[in-house]
Amino acid sequence: MAGIRNPVNALHLVSKDESIADKFTSPRPSVKERMQAGKALRERVPRASLSEYAPPSNRKDPVAILENQAKTRLPDLVPVRYARMLSSPFAFLRGGAAIMVQDLSPSRVTRIPVQACGDMHVANFGVFASAERNLVFGINDFDETMRGPWEWDLKRLVASAVVAGEFLGADRTSREEFSQRVVRAYREHIREYAHMGYLATWYATIREQDLFAVISPEFRRRLQKILAKAKKGSHLQVLDKLTDLVDDKHRIVESAPFVVRETVTQRGTPIKKALGSFLEKYFSSLSPDRRTLLSRYQILDVARKVVGVGSVGTRCWVIFMQGVDDADPLFLQVKEAQPSVLAPYVDAPVFENQGIRVVSGQRLIQGAPDILLGWGNAEGHDFYARQLRDMKGGYEFNPETWTRDGFLEYCALCGWALALAHAKSGDAAMIAGYVGKSEALDEALTKFAFAYSEQNESDYAELQKAVHTDRIKVSKVA
Repeated sequence: MAGIRNPVNALHLVSKDESIADKFTSPRPSVKERMQAGKALRERVPRASLSEYAPPSNRKDPVAILENQAKTRLPDLVPVRYARMLSSPFAFLRGGAAIMVQDLSPSRVTRIPVQACGDMHVANFGVFASAERNLVFGINDFDETMRGPWEWDLKRLVASAVVAGEFLGADRTSREEFSQRVVRAYREHIREYAHMGYLATWYATIREQDLFAVISPEFRRRLQKILAKAKKGSHLQVLDKLTDLVDDKHRIVESAPFVVRETVTQRGTPIKKALGSFLEKYFSSLSPDRRTLLSRYQILDVARKVVGVGSVGTRCWVIFMQGVDDADPLFLQVKEAQPSVLAPYVDAPVFENQGIRVVSGQRLIQGAPDILLGWGNAEGHDFYARQLRDMKGGYEFNPETWTRDGFLEYCALCGWALALAHAKSGDAAMIAGYVGKSEALDEALTKFAFAYSEQNESDYAELQKAVHTDRIKVSKVA
């Protein structure tokens, strides 16, 4: 794998004293043996111990962590990021992955590694199209992905279910059920994947029919609307929403500070030159068939675009391209890839380009990655690229539109999708053996989730205080 130093060892395929031949000819433990090994880990790491939350003794100021991240971001967009995080404790949690990972780092883990999402929360799931144009449900954000403990992903997910539940107006009992439903779904599905063949797991996705088979009629109507909207989310729809006719030619519409057309980069390099540098490397990261497809398109316009919550301030560009005619547009999103927030806390491979980390992680755990997913760099910054909004859809977190039962079912889908991601990249049988069939893990992680929601509230208050003391500047628009 280009771009990774010591790629074989980095991917944990072989040990230092083992050859590739040894790895592929040595006997493998059975599913039963691996499940027993996972169960045995409860002696060292009791499931009840995962309920514990104790802030690190040298815990860093949460605002200082955000300020440190701001040093590598576009200065004019940092106030927008703060404004978005200040909209609610849930938004703060979404943008505070770097804060939470320091709090997770001293916790006890089973040392069963997976390709972790790194920024796992209930708003990072959605539907997207496979290469065959079928809609599937799964994780849709991989900016922080890296090999790490499966527990960290699950802990962040259950904490987000509790925090989001409060944002949606749910009482404590309901929020407990949200967390427990996430863990129960994770346990049940990781056990299912433990008994599946490796190829079957690799090909597995959560399809439309799978979703409709498990959800209630009430939630089914909501899902149908989301799927219908996603199916209409073609590049032609993006053309209508993101562009306008200027001198009989489509051009991206500016809406400062969210969509801005610039002629030069921060370093003063013409955008065309910087873009050419990126595209040269991005093009080489694609397979030959994808290169042939992309080479048929012409670039018509480029603009900088603000995206997400935690990502605000990182460099992100939209490239508008055209194929046969006006009815054949293509929009690429080129997004900066900075080091993962997990990197300081895990023994991970060193990537020559952080875009490779994002792309390789997404390909490993998503199941149906974008056909134009690739990476490159320009002016010392690493990027990855993908299609913009091509048959993608998600759930909006609006207190007025969610019901308790609907969110409960959604939490189950999130737990299922996370189990599938971990099964694709880790030892599902060992994890299944550890988590077991009882509700012991559900109860432990729910206790953790409520303890961490209190920490999140406290950190959110610290960010509010930073505004009142003029420590940080906040945009009036978000």
